[in-house]
Amino acid sequence: MTVGEIAGLIAAIAAVAFVVFCAVPLLKLGRVLEEVRLAVRDLGHSSVPILTELRGTVQATNSEIEKLGVITADASTVSRNAAAVSENAASLTSLFAATLGGPLVKTAAFSYGVRKALRGDKKGK
Repeated sequence: MTVGEIAGLIAAIAAVAFVVFCAVPLLKLGRVLEEVRLAVRDLGHSSVPILTELRGTVQATNSEIEKLGVITADASTVSRNAAAVSENAASLTSLFAATLGGPLVKTAAFSYGVRKALRGDKKGK
């Protein structure tokens, strides 16, 4: 064996050692990537039912919110109608007080005076 052959043999052994040295981490990395692939696949399979259930929940929530909107609109309408009734009652009360209040008070005072005069109360004498 010549010096060149020995140097070539050493270089070949070094190259094999380098390949073996690099192969171990690459094999471990391959196993890690396989585990990641399996985890992503399982996640995809388990997330589909969750997303389906979430979609149903969102649809139910949206329908309840729509019902709440209708109820709120109805309550607003009732409130406006109650305010109108209240205003009408106030107007009716003021109308009654204006038309009948004064004459009614005068009639009551007159009838009180007539009764007092007919009885002939002597307290004033």
